[in-house]
Amino acid sequence: MQISPRVVIIGAGIVGANLADELTERGWTRVTVLDQGPIPLTGGSTSHAPGLVFQTNPSKTMTEFAAYTGRKLASLARDGARAFNAVGGLEVATTPERLTELKRRHGFATAWGLEARLVDAAEAKSLHPLIDEKLVLGGLHVPSDGLASSVLAVELLRERAESRGATFLGGTPVTGIERAGGKVTGVRSADTVFPADIVVSAAGFWGPAVGDLIGMTVPLIPLAHQYVTTTPLAELAGHPDQVLGSGNNASLPILRHQDQDLYFRQHGERLGIGSYAHRPIPVGYDEMPAVDRITEHSMPSRLEFTAQDFDQPWKACQQLLPSLHNAAIDDAFNGIFSFTPDGGSLVGESRDLKGFFIAEAVWVTHSAGVAKAVAELLVNGHAETDLHELDLARFEEIQLQPDYVLETSQQNFVEIYDIRHPLEPRQSPRRLRVSPFHQRQVELGAFFLETGGWERPHWYEANASLLQHLPQDWQPPARDAWSAKFDSPIAAAEAHATRTNVAMYDMTALKRLEVSGPGALGLLQRLTTGQLDKSIGSVTYTLMLDEAAGIKSDLTVARITDTLFQIGANGGLDLDYITRQAAGQTEATPQQWVQVRDTTGGTCCIGVWGPHARDLVQPLTPQDLSNEGLKYFRAASTTVAGIPVRLMRLSYVGELGWEIYTSAENGLRLWDALWAAGKPLGVTAAGRSAFNSLRLEKGYRSWGTDMDTEHDPVQAGLGFAVRPNKEGFIGKEALELRSAQPPTTRLRCLTIDDGTSMVLGKEPVFANGQRAGYITSAAFGHTVRKPVAYAWLPAALAENAKVEIEYFGRLITATVAAEPLVDPEMKKIRA
Repeated sequence: MQISPRVVIIGAGIVGANLADELTERGWTRVTVLDQGPIPLTGGSTSHAPGLVFQTNPSKTMTEFAAYTGRKLASLARDGARAFNAVGGLEVATTPERLTELKRRHGFATAWGLEARLVDAAEAKSLHPLIDEKLVLGGLHVPSDGLASSVLAVELLRERAESRGATFLGGTPVTGIERAGGKVTGVRSADTVFPADIVVSAAGFWGPAVGDLIGMTVPLIPLAHQYVTTTPLAELAGHPDQVLGSGNNASLPILRHQDQDLYFRQHGERLGIGSYAHRPIPVGYDEMPAVDRITEHSMPSRLEFTAQDFDQPWKACQQLLPSLHNAAIDDAFNGIFSFTPDGGSLVGESRDLKGFFIAEAVWVTHSAGVAKAVAELLVNGHAETDLHELDLARFEEIQLQPDYVLETSQQNFVEIYDIRHPLEPRQSPRRLRVSPFHQRQVELGAFFLETGGWERPHWYEANASLLQHLPQDWQPPARDAWSAKFDSPIAAAEAHATRTNVAMYDMTALKRLEVSGPGALGLLQRLTTGQLDKSIGSVTYTLMLDEAAGIKSDLTVARITDTLFQIGANGGLDLDYITRQAAGQTEATPQQWVQVRDTTGGTCCIGVWGPHARDLVQPLTPQDLSNEGLKYFRAASTTVAGIPVRLMRLSYVGELGWEIYTSAENGLRLWDALWAAGKPLGVTAAGRSAFNSLRLEKGYRSWGTDMDTEHDPVQAGLGFAVRPNKEGFIGKEALELRSAQPPTTRLRCLTIDDGTSMVLGKEPVFANGQRAGYITSAAFGHTVRKPVAYAWLPAALAENAKVEIEYFGRLITATVAAEPLVDPEMKKIRA
C-alpha cells in the first residue's frame, strides 16, 4: 500500500477544513491543519461570514464550484440541522438597466445548468414578502441558492476528516516554512516543526503574510465590508434566533439589491444586511484588533463599525424593505474579506518552492468546490474542473506589484455589483505596457482595450473614412446597444482591407517564449502532441495536454536552431508550466538542461496579412517570399528594411502573410518601414475587433475561451494537431482511452439566421426546446455577412440543424454550419 504524502494545511477555516475532508476522502490521511486561532471559531473571515451562496456567475467554473459547495454542505448535518439551507436566492431590479442585466444573468444560470427563472414584481413579493413591490421591476430567482452555516460546516468537516486520520491544531501560529533543495519540508510554529511534503496555505486574508515567509507574492488585499443585524421585525415574529447552524434560522430567500450594492439574509426575527455601498477600506495587519479570547463578537477580522459609511445604504434598505422603518441596527461591524486584482480566487504552486501551494481569496460560496479541485490537483495531477481562471500564474509581473494590487483590488470592491460589459476595460491603471509602435497607433486614433497590462488597439478612427467606400454588402448592420458597446463599424472596413488588400496588426501582446538547450527538443516533444523533430525553420501548431488529455494550451512552435525554439504561447500559465517542466528535466538529467525565457517584453510582432501582403513585404527583404522560398508554416531569420527580423508564415486571420518579429528597440523602425512601403498599396492598420471576426470565420480556436482542460482535442476539433503514432507525450494514454469512444459533445460553428442578431458568449443554446450547450465566442462575420458563433453542443447534432440562443431573454435562431466558413481549401492562405 502506497503511503500518502504528508500535507500541512495552513488555515482551518472553510477552505482548509474542506480541503482536509477532500484529501482524506481520497485516501491521503497524513493531513495536519494548523490555525493561529481556536477551532472551529478561528477568528478569520469564515467566523463572521454571512454564508450566502448565490451560484450564478459569468464564470462556468465558479458557478460549478458554488453548486458543489451547496450540495456538499447540504449533506453535512448534526441533530437534523444541515450546514446548508436552500432557501433560494432572489436578485431584484429597481432600474431598467438592472432588469436587463438580470436577463443576462438568467442566461448564465441556464447555460451552466442551474434552474433559474425571471419573475415579475408580484412574484418577487410573494417570494420575499418584506420587499416593496412598487419599487421592483422584476427579479431573478434560483431555488437552489441558499445559506451556508460556515462554522457548523467547519466543525462537521473537521470531525469527518479527523475520523479518517487528519489532525487539526488550533492556537498554532505559523512562523516559518522549512525547505531543502528547493522543496518544502515542513512548517514551523515557534519551536515545533511539522514535517510536510506538501504545504497548502488556505489562510484567507492572512495569505500574503504566509507568502512572505517564502518570498512569494500573494496578490490579495484585506478589505473591510460592512454587515449589520437589525432589531427584531414584527413581520418575522416567531422565527427562532438561536438554532444550530447560522443558516438555519431563515426561511426567506437570500436577497440582493445590486442597484444599491446591498444584500440581505434572515436571522430568525431579524435581518442581516451586507453593504458594498461604501468607500474601499483596506486594512493593514497592524490595524486588526488584538483579541485575547475569540468569540462571535470579538475576533481579529471584526473591526469597529464606521457608522457614517452606512447612512445612505440604510435609507436604501428602508426603501426596498419598508419594515425597516420600524427597526434599528442592533449589531454592526466591518468584517474583513479578501479581494484580488481581478476579483478571482488564487490557486497555484509557488514558482520558487516546490510543494508549496496556495488556495486563497476563496469565499464560503465557492469553498467546497475550490477545495475539491485542489485535492484533485494534488492527488491526480489535474482537476476535473478547469482552473485557469484561478491559477496564480495568470498574473503578469506588473500585476503583482503592491501599488497595482492595492488599486485594482479596491476597484473590484467598488464594482462588485456593477453591470459590466465583457469587453469593458479598467480605467486605471493604464498604459502599463505598450508596444514600440504605440505612438503611431495613437496618431491613427486607436481605441485601446487592455489585457495583461497591454494596450491593444481594437480599431482605428483613422479608418472611419473607409466606410464611405465600403461595398454595400460589407456595410455592417446596426447592432443592439449592448453588443455595440466597445465595438465600431470601422472593424468592417478593417476586415475588408485584410480580405481584399493588406493590413498591419499589432501582435506584440501575445506571449513569446524561447526554449533552448540540449534538452529543449526532448522537453517539447514530451509536453506537446505534435512532431517537433523537424528541420530548422519549421513551424508547428500543437497542443499541450494534461494527464487526463484535457487541452492545457495550444502553442505555435518554431524551430530556430537545433537547440532553440520560439514558442507563441497563451500567457503566464504556459510560461509557468513549461518552466517547471524544464527545471524538473534539468534537475533529473543535467546533461539535458533546458532554459526557458520570456522574451515578450524585449520583442514585438507585426502581422502583415492580405492578398497583397507579398507586394508589401517582398521589396523590403532579401528573403524569397514566394511559395517555394518560404512555405506556409515555415520561418526564416532575415532582415526587413535592414532591420533584423524573424519571419513566420502564419496567419490567424486566414489570409496570406507573415508574423514579423524583431527586438523592441527596432519595433518603431519596423512599423514605419512597413507603413511607408504599404502607403502606395493602401495599407490599413487593423485592430482586435476585425481580427476576432476573421479568426472565427476561419474556425480558429482561442484557448481559454473556446476550449480548456475540460475538453480533449477531438471534441475541440483539433485532432489534426495530434501527431499519429507519436509516443511519450503527456496525456497520450488518456487521449487513446477517450478517443476509443466518440465524443458526446463537440465545439460547433453556428451562423445566425437573421443575419443581424449578435451574441457575445456564455449564452445558453437550445436544441429541440431543451438546453443543449453554451456559446464560447462570437463576432459579426464581415466576409460571410452574418454573425458567427462557436458553441459546445451535442456531437449528434447534424449540420444545418436549427438551434436557438437565449440572448437577454430573447431566442435567436441559428444554424449548425460546416466549418471553416471562409476558404476551406486553404487556397488564400497558401497563395
